[in-house]
Amino acid sequence: MIISYQTSGVFLWELTHKLGSVRRDLAELKASDLIGNPIEELAKNGYQFNRGAGKTEDLLSLAAGPFGSLLKSCANPSAIVVHHSYGENASLGRESKDQDLMSRATYFPALLLRQFDLDHVPYFGSFASGCTGFLSLVATGAGLLGSTDAPPVVCLTADVRPEGMWFDARREKILTSDAASGFLMGREKKGFQVLGVNYYSTGRRLVPLVEIVKRTVHMTRELADRVGAGKQLGEAVLHYPNIFPQAWDMVSGYLKVSAERHILDQLAERAHCLSSDSVISLGKLHSGNENRLHVVVNFGSGLHLGVCILKEVKAHALAN
Repeated sequence: MIISYQTSGVFLWELTHKLGSVRRDLAELKASDLIGNPIEELAKNGYQFNRGAGKTEDLLSLAAGPFGSLLKSCANPSAIVVHHSYGENASLGRESKDQDLMSRATYFPALLLRQFDLDHVPYFGSFASGCTGFLSLVATGAGLLGSTDAPPVVCLTADVRPEGMWFDARREKILTSDAASGFLMGREKKGFQVLGVNYYSTGRRLVPLVEIVKRTVHMTRELADRVGAGKQLGEAVLHYPNIFPQAWDMVSGYLKVSAERHILDQLAERAHCLSSDSVISLGKLHSGNENRLHVVVNFGSGLHLGVCILKEVKAHALAN
């Protein structure tokens, strides 16, 4: 599915993030029974450390950092969109003995808004697309944008490892971190202009890496041609999630992308920050280089694969 925004004036800016405060290496994670893979297997994929929530941190406190930063730039957003890569984070726990039917509504966005004394702001939440959450936020946020003078939409993604689970996926050899991030979407011309999104989903339990490579190459070229950026694709910056480094090497090879524009940001240091990976690398690499293209690749359990093409705008307001 291709969604084109090139004529509708959709922009995102003020990219911000926060990582869990506890930094552990692979040996510490294994000793604490926080990973299921052998250390050597994760190290082969380039992982060395991850970041986890500290004893005084939880999902709300982790997300409060980016959310509060965004509210400083947009005190009265037109809407709030929240995504979680883990479905368990979408609704926080309640008393196990509570049998009241209506008390089940402990949705994360509502509790976050209450914490910031915000009311009458429409909120929307998602989790079904896993770690393709950046693209879920973009597609949902763009659909909620009003006129040119309407307030921006706040987009937020936040995840803390569900209790009792490991930080890694055994079959895929992926090491994750606790993280939260967000950005603003609106009509104001700054940050990145969204040109289009190409999205694929399947009900299969497993997709071979070779298929992921082929589909990513095809979807990127297809989207670039649709938004009139096919000739510029060779000069674009490609942002990959901190997973499957060998697969992305092949994708860059087929797309003829040079090493300096092949972005796997701090895979060794912060592991895979789920849907925050894209927000973090985009925030770091915005340099006011007018019209430079950025291709964002997302892959998530479910299974989902997505590609987004952004055009850098000189004016910007990036939180970090």
